[in-house]
Amino acid sequence: MADPSADLFDSFGEETNRIRLRTLIVLRWIAILGQIAAIEVGRRAFGLELPVLLCYAAIGTAVLANLLAIFLYPETTRLTEGETVLTLMFDVVQLGFLLMLSGGLNNPFALLMLAPVTIAATALRLDSALMIGAAATALLTVLAFVYLPIRSEGGEVLHLPILFLFGFWAATVIGVGFVAGFVRQVSGEIQSMSDALLATQMALAREQKLTDLGGVVAAAAHELGTPLATIKLVSSELVDELGSTAHGEDARLIGEQADRCRDILRSMGRAGKDDLHVRQAPLDGVLREAAEPHEKRGKDIAIDCAPAPGADPRQPVILRRPEIIHGLRNLIQNAVDFAATRVWIEVRWTETRVTLRITDDGPGFPPNLIGRIGDPFVARRRDGTTTGGARRPGYEGMGLGLFIAKTLLERTGAKLEFSNAGDTFDAGDEPVRHGASVQVTWPVSAIAAPRREDGGLGRNEPNAWP
Repeated sequence: MADPSADLFDSFGEETNRIRLRTLIVLRWIAILGQIAAIEVGRRAFGLELPVLLCYAAIGTAVLANLLAIFLYPETTRLTEGETVLTLMFDVVQLGFLLMLSGGLNNPFALLMLAPVTIAATALRLDSALMIGAAATALLTVLAFVYLPIRSEGGEVLHLPILFLFGFWAATVIGVGFVAGFVRQVSGEIQSMSDALLATQMALAREQKLTDLGGVVAAAAHELGTPLATIKLVSSELVDELGSTAHGEDARLIGEQADRCRDILRSMGRAGKDDLHVRQAPLDGVLREAAEPHEKRGKDIAIDCAPAPGADPRQPVILRRPEIIHGLRNLIQNAVDFAATRVWIEVRWTETRVTLRITDDGPGFPPNLIGRIGDPFVARRRDGTTTGGARRPGYEGMGLGLFIAKTLLERTGAKLEFSNAGDTFDAGDEPVRHGASVQVTWPVSAIAAPRREDGGLGRNEPNAWP
């Protein structure tokens, strides 16, 4: 079943990836000024003979295109994929025509063909970027043979030796591919990170809203308890006085409904209490809360909390921060998704450090991806197969869950390490632990709840989590 929030996120990302028309207009004005400057400097400073009318006619088409765009479209217009392709294709052809009039590849400004290709690689899908790159490469190849030569004032034809001409063509074509590919790779990683961070913030905001809602529910349950008790007491007295009359039955119904309200509020209060007793909890309590949604998914989740040798046997009391709960929940979900039958969660603590390790008996992480786990949008599953499938229907397999978990937990001061259990367990120790292993380590000072000297919980106060 499709996730509506995912569809909303995708549509939002698609909208923000559109390039603004105003940006292309400004870039084109800069190109127009540069073309005019190049023609005039060539004519006046170096005495070059150029077909001036044809050159200015080509520049005039770019000026006209800009003016039409300014007057016909609002300044805030964002171009669709097809509109951006047509705009950049116009720039490629216009520049190619100018180069044809001014020496072809003998003109060093042929290097500027990289500009629209770089923009396409940054802002467009791969097929559209390849289309612009192919058009630029084809024009550069044609310009090596078809062009009007540049002549000096004395009529001498200025051209490069054939070897240099071929070298310039090869360098420019290679530059089109290399620069476009490099820029696309970098911009794609930046965009992926931006999308993933947005998804992380959305997940954290959702978790925080649920926590805040629990506090509202607890407060309502507490405040309504007294008036409901009063209603119950008065209705009981009315039942005693009115007996089995019609009004007595009404009073009995009021008492029953008051009991029902009491039970509902009691259950809501247990689920949403937001006092210091629940804002902080023993380490294993927080861990079991994170694992609870996955306990009935057909996999055995074994939780083992114990002190490290020589450590205080009392387990740390930590803050129930949404980042910790949601981050651990994502890691446990990932382990349950790929486990064959069992997931192990081990926690050990010392005076200064808390170490948690989540291991499963699944196929483990692909060795070639271990170094990239925790990056957003890793497009292969643990077992190396393509995303989706029967193991986790509808799962996109883009690594976003692990990225969110890693980002949230690192915000709490944690350090995460990803490996396979076979890399960290001896064969004689736990031979069944051959799946993935995630180790999370916190300094105790980063997650421990502040201790009170009197051992009490203190008065209820609003959340002050960072």
